[in-house]
Amino acid sequence: MRTAVGLKRFEGERVKSFEKRQDAEEIMRRLRCLRPESVRQWGRMTPHQAVCHLSDSFRTALGENELSLSGTRLQRTLLKWFALRVPLRWPKGVKTRPEVDQEKGGTRPVEFDGDMRELEMLVGRFTHPAPDSKRNVHPLFGEMSEADWQRWGYLHMDHHLRQFGV
Repeated sequence: MRTAVGLKRFEGERVKSFEKRQDAEEIMRRLRCLRPESVRQWGRMTPHQAVCHLSDSFRTALGENELSLSGTRLQRTLLKWFALRVPLRWPKGVKTRPEVDQEKGGTRPVEFDGDMRELEMLVGRFTHPAPDSKRNVHPLFGEMSEADWQRWGYLHMDHHLRQFGV
């Protein structure tokens, strides 16, 4: 079902998050189906670039990379609420921050299998953070709770896996 602005509604889906083991397992199964030759449904990224983009995004969340902030505090708060709580799929074609854009400042793809292993390791660290770990501020959503981060992680991976029909 599409809304007036063309965003697809989640049809009967419960709220998914990396906080739920079955959701994390589902995303990882889907990730393992991604291939270098997977066909892009929208956007410009290749599957390999998407893997590196996701890795860069998790590194940022883990406090290992810094990203430039976008918008005002009010805009970030409203965007976060909408993106994480409204049951609509994320829109296609939203520009990413240059620091996690593989054609600009993001990590360049090297070897697909190695980059996939790196992403899987980062997802593990993200979903099971060390007790003393501290999250960065999200560049589009601002300050986030751990539950928000886990929801974001699921939605971000889901968005890019759907980009390649996975």
